[in-house]
Amino acid sequence: MNWQPTKLSEFLTERDGRIKYESANQLGLQRIKKIDFSGNIHLDAETDTKTDMIRVKSGDLVISGINAAKGAIAVHAEDDDVLATIHYSAYEFNPDRISVDFLKWFFKSSEFSDLLREQIPGGIKTELKPKHILPLKVKLPKLSEQITVAERLNRFRLEQLKLEHEITHQQSLLAKLKQAILQEAIQGKLTADWRAAHPDVEPASHLLHRIQAEKARLIAAKKLRPEKPLPKITPAEIPFEIPKGWEWCRLGDLCRKVTDGFHNTPPKAEKGFPYIAATHVKSDGIDWANAYRVDEKNHRELHSKTEPQKGEILVVNIGAGSGCPAIIDVDFEFSFKNTAILKFNQELLSNRHIFNYLRHIQPENYARLTRGANQPFLSLKVIKEFVFPLPPLAEQAAIVERVEALMKTCRALEAEIEHARTHAAHLLQAVLKEAFAPAAA
Repeated sequence: MNWQPTKLSEFLTERDGRIKYESANQLGLQRIKKIDFSGNIHLDAETDTKTDMIRVKSGDLVISGINAAKGAIAVHAEDDDVLATIHYSAYEFNPDRISVDFLKWFFKSSEFSDLLREQIPGGIKTELKPKHILPLKVKLPKLSEQITVAERLNRFRLEQLKLEHEITHQQSLLAKLKQAILQEAIQGKLTADWRAAHPDVEPASHLLHRIQAEKARLIAAKKLRPEKPLPKITPAEIPFEIPKGWEWCRLGDLCRKVTDGFHNTPPKAEKGFPYIAATHVKSDGIDWANAYRVDEKNHRELHSKTEPQKGEILVVNIGAGSGCPAIIDVDFEFSFKNTAILKFNQELLSNRHIFNYLRHIQPENYARLTRGANQPFLSLKVIKEFVFPLPPLAEQAAIVERVEALMKTCRALEAEIEHARTHAAHLLQAVLKEAFAPAAA
């Protein structure tokens, strides 16, 4: 193969001129909103800007300084000029010397990133600019071969997109399977055979009575504040039939206390007690590694409101993660914000079973909370009034065991799907490396 060393400036010429935003606003031109990774330009209607812009003419090659390596390169094919922020660069180019598709694929390759490291002193700090692109000396084949290489890579990409679509479909099916497992768990379908083998187990009505009696004793001893009784469950609220020996109840009736942390953010400290926000609360665990720190004075004030204990459950109640539960898995002191806490007797209730119930209803709750335009907010009143199908204590343990066994299988499937996705990405880089091997030689 005869690939010749060529400076990109031999067939790319930068469009001159940064336009001050005051002048740009007077031009009445549309703006480039983004270039997607398939190389399509998306325009915004003319809007005022407070940043300097560049002018892009019809037929110009436009390169995103931030996402060029992901495919954000395109030719502006419309007749009218448009504007773009200075995070883009625009070039006149010689179509007899370079295939834009070839160039796009080349920018995605490791060979291109290797050239940047070799030829740009100090490397690329933030984004790819004309001063980085134009002096680069790359090895290029003749135009006909560029087109052949680009067509071959485009065909491969179509096949890869089919594979990615199938991987996404498999992930969707797996998510539905997990929800189906949780649904069958809270309906008692996973443990029908267990109940048949344990006909004399204590019914949930007795368990509920013991929970309520304990709560009454704590109130009488002034260790809990008395609360207004929760409304009775109406037939319309009952979503499905539960097995004999189970009881419908309100989640608040099972908890000693349902409360939340402060909503204001305390000053962060370099050292001190852990302090978590809603973003740290995830269904696969609490992100302690990235927890904030607060000094002892602020910690004492925050901690005294909730006194979180190991095994209790946090539920995000403000923002994008609203409804997401996590079991407290540590026994050191910490505090939190924008999150509710369920405090209950862990000898009478399985925290894993309650957690699985909250995971199951989370998507439905989040969809309901985001129907309006306001920030999602899951109030303590709503959490307390969740309708909960209560199994006997022994059956709760059996349900948790079966859910965990099934979820273990799901995690294995998830790992296989993620491996397929990673393999597809690596395969693309391998194909690119092969395609541009002469450029690296």
